[in-house]
Amino acid sequence: MKRRVLTGLLCLATGLLIAPPPAAATTPAPARPRQEILSPTPYQGWNTYFGLGGDFSEQSVREVADALVDRGLARAGYDIVWLDGGWQDPQPRTAAGDLQADRTRFPDGLQPLVDYIHAKGLRAGIYTDAGPYIPGKCGLGSGGGYYQRDADQFAAWKFDAVKVDFLCGIAANLDPKTVYTEFAAALRDNASGRPIIFNLCNPVTSPDWGNYPEEQQSTYSWSYAPGIAQSWRTYTDVGFVGDIKFKDVLRNYDANARHPEATGPGHYNDPDYLAPGLGMSDEEFRTQMTLWAAAAAPLVVGSDIRKLSQTSVDILTNRDVLAINQDRAAVQAVRIGPAGTTETWVKRLADGDRAVVLLNRGDSAQTLTAQAAATGLAGSRFTVRNAWTGQDTESAGTLSAAVPAHGAALLRVAPARGLPGVPHVTAGFPQVTQVNAVALPAGAAPVLAGGDQARVEVLVSNDGLLPALLPKAKLAGPAGWTVRELGQAPLLLAPGRTATFAFTVTLPATAAPGGGTLAATTSYDVLGHGLKQQVTGTPVVVAPAPPTGSVVLSHHTWISATSGWMSPTVDLSVGGWSPISMLGTVYPTGIGVASPSTIRYYVGGRCSGLTATIGLDDAVRNVGPEGATSTFQVVGDGRTLYDSGLLTRDDTRRLTIDLTGVRVLDLVVGDGGDGGYNDRANWAGLTATC
Repeated sequence: MKRRVLTGLLCLATGLLIAPPPAAATTPAPARPRQEILSPTPYQGWNTYFGLGGDFSEQSVREVADALVDRGLARAGYDIVWLDGGWQDPQPRTAAGDLQADRTRFPDGLQPLVDYIHAKGLRAGIYTDAGPYIPGKCGLGSGGGYYQRDADQFAAWKFDAVKVDFLCGIAANLDPKTVYTEFAAALRDNASGRPIIFNLCNPVTSPDWGNYPEEQQSTYSWSYAPGIAQSWRTYTDVGFVGDIKFKDVLRNYDANARHPEATGPGHYNDPDYLAPGLGMSDEEFRTQMTLWAAAAAPLVVGSDIRKLSQTSVDILTNRDVLAINQDRAAVQAVRIGPAGTTETWVKRLADGDRAVVLLNRGDSAQTLTAQAAATGLAGSRFTVRNAWTGQDTESAGTLSAAVPAHGAALLRVAPARGLPGVPHVTAGFPQVTQVNAVALPAGAAPVLAGGDQARVEVLVSNDGLLPALLPKAKLAGPAGWTVRELGQAPLLLAPGRTATFAFTVTLPATAAPGGGTLAATTSYDVLGHGLKQQVTGTPVVVAPAPPTGSVVLSHHTWISATSGWMSPTVDLSVGGWSPISMLGTVYPTGIGVASPSTIRYYVGGRCSGLTATIGLDDAVRNVGPEGATSTFQVVGDGRTLYDSGLLTRDDTRRLTIDLTGVRVLDLVVGDGGDGGYNDRANWAGLTATC
């Protein structure tokens, strides 16, 4: 429902009547020779949807085409300029039944724009829908007898790719397999004989869109799409315009991973667009790029190329990463080992190498490992190329990488030959293991305050065949922080061994709230290869002052706050559209969130208790009977203090929680196991006694 409402905002339909479908043509299309495989490796390009929305113009698209060339993206393979929904006129068809572009924004039609795109050495893509145009439900549709006419028109305009949505299709209750098969035939048989890439884009999922039969959902497309399309969407949109969240990138990747057997040369699972600069950090986007590359997914950028940071451009154009995505075997990565916070994914490459992804879904940095033997490679020595850093090392079989929170390492691994190479040494991120002599729970994000003393450790492992000589680690903190080294460094780090470098870090009492970084520089010598150095850094939070007295916690500064969609709202239901209300009772204070969500506060061990009323907001009743299930947890220093179990729209709970000794307080909302559809959760009357 949320997806349909937001999509409706982009629809340009005016409710005008359209011409009836034309009579079938009597002149047969000319015969043409059998086409070669379209897009033998995953296609690349750019789409208007997330970056420009539905009101793009000929000028803005030309400028993006220029930017693709000028910023080196076209040279890296991003060569399709794709118009999404919104190009059409408010009256999408002429009286004769032909599609027409918006007459204000494209006064000369689309042909001049397509010619401009082609003149720059790029290809052009366009958008339609498999269903009939239904005013108020969707902005454009080719159903109702227009498939061949529209396919011929797209070819006559010299488009090279077509995205076919299903907003009109689901509104008309059509069967996707049937109508997409018909549309695919129309594209193949277009009157111009023009090869056209077909992106089958059914984004319908349950419960995100409501309850639909499996056959109508994107999760079913894999069963028929490989025979008719070059790509097919495997889940709903990766986010909303201007609001792409890392959790939804992982959600789409996981859905995309269900049927790797469907992918092969010329036909690809499509987890949706790349989204640099649209809500994720650079690290999170690098992870998306890593996963999409390993999945042999089409690489279509959804952001405004003109506004991308150079960091985003560098991520998009990394040669080693693109080589893995564009590998001619077109094999999709599969997970080896269990699913969890950390995972290993492996992609077999055409030359026999393996691309290995070490994925960290969690909120704290970790050193992750896998074994070369588990990837299907045989031998006792392996070359390891880090695709993101370009560093080449050699391992005796263990594949390790220091992976930041929400990060992923991408390694290209092959059997080694010749003389031993630079050993695969992994310098871990600085880890805060104790705060004021109290052990920090495993996986907990480090939170420090003025005057705190922390123990910080850096673990360095040698997985190579040669020793690392005279290993050293130095640690630096923000200005004013005191760092003292503990113990002595070893003379060498032998193959298969790990050394721990420990430090005491003391914050000044006047340390200002905000963020800081602990940076470790690890160095060592390798006989015949010289001095090597690695730099790793861990962000730490310097907490605001803890609350004192009886405090309405929603009015106190939090450390961080997340919401499944939109943002946490203070003293209002999520979205800010209405007061917090549960079972008819209105609460003047509290926090409204959508699942999943975590609100983190620093209470500094000074609070004795917490009270609140929890439940689902009455606003869920305005949406429908679906969804609206959540779980609530209160977590202190990594230990669960309260767990509500599953709550529905008809449940509330009154909480009284003992906070004695708690430094860091997390208020966690889960989706109840059925996704976040219509989950509007409240922490009402949230009060701490300190």
